[in-house]
Amino acid sequence: MRQMAAPSGRPPRPGPTAKARTKAEPATRPANFVRPRSYAAIDLGTNNCRLLIARPQDGELVVIDAFSRIVRLGEGLHGSGRISDAAMDRTVAALAICADKLRRRHVSLSRAVATEACRRAANGVELADRVRRETGIVLDIISPAEEARLAVLGCHNLMEPGEGPALIFDIGGGSTELMHVEVSDHDVQIHDWISVPWGVVSLTEHAPLPDDSLAGRQAAYAHMREVTRTAFAAFAGRAEQFAGQDLRLLGTSGTVTTLASVFLNLPRYDRRAVDGLVVPADAMRDISRRLADASIADRAEIACIGRERADLVVAGCAILESIIDLWPAARVGVADRGIREGILRTLAMQGRDVPVTRRENRK
Repeated sequence: MRQMAAPSGRPPRPGPTAKARTKAEPATRPANFVRPRSYAAIDLGTNNCRLLIARPQDGELVVIDAFSRIVRLGEGLHGSGRISDAAMDRTVAALAICADKLRRRHVSLSRAVATEACRRAANGVELADRVRRETGIVLDIISPAEEARLAVLGCHNLMEPGEGPALIFDIGGGSTELMHVEVSDHDVQIHDWISVPWGVVSLTEHAPLPDDSLAGRQAAYAHMREVTRTAFAAFAGRAEQFAGQDLRLLGTSGTVTTLASVFLNLPRYDRRAVDGLVVPADAMRDISRRLADASIADRAEIACIGRERADLVVAGCAILESIIDLWPAARVGVADRGIREGILRTLAMQGRDVPVTRRENRK
């Protein structure tokens, strides 16, 4: 009987006849076979655990595998100062899947980073130790400066062309970074930056939206706007020097990709439609305010938001509006790329492969 391939794509274990045949037949792989290099990047954020595995090919990074799971690592962190046992369990389970993918894809170089939740939590190092013991993955709890650098490195090539001052922002689960950058060809320099401890999870926990009345939701949203406006105040003061210029703005985060999907009225998320999209800033504001006014049930009914994001998206809207306040560009660029791509680019440079762009090649 002919053996079928396992559903996972791995070849089945050979039976006795196959074993005997394997001994008799020469290896089909040539003696000078060299496995292509592959690189992996893991970004453990306050809300999500994400993995990308890529291989350099013709000046590009070709993505050969990816994984993403909402783990809500920072759930309850704002009040307790600690990562809960349940959040740890969810995170370790997700990273175990990542570790299995790294082994099966024969990854040459990898880096796994953890951001604001692990930076802030009293037991962040404890989580990193557990992850290493149970999965073999070494988590690097990076600084806000390194987080900003990687995000810029991963998405800067989507900045709108032009000469005007350029700002890249990354709205995360536990923090938000703003980076004033200068982009030229394939290079980028950060001239100024700020990181504030407000992301979609931390701001939602600080200022939860009541669901019983429109007036209550509007008041809570106004409070979110005030909190983020205050947090950005120092950077906003420095940004005043660019008033009246043709400002450019690019965002990398679940917030901007979600709002871009709503703008396009997509029936389901489509990275190819969203990554690189440019949306009028006024349209982003309009969508933000409509979502802030809606009940959580109504937000959950929107195809690209759903139940998993319905409770967090409004905080992202408040942060985004505060960013547009201080950097009033006419348009907002959207990037479905960031820290992971920044890691991959760094690893590729270490391996002496210097890719220019990312391309999907997954089945």
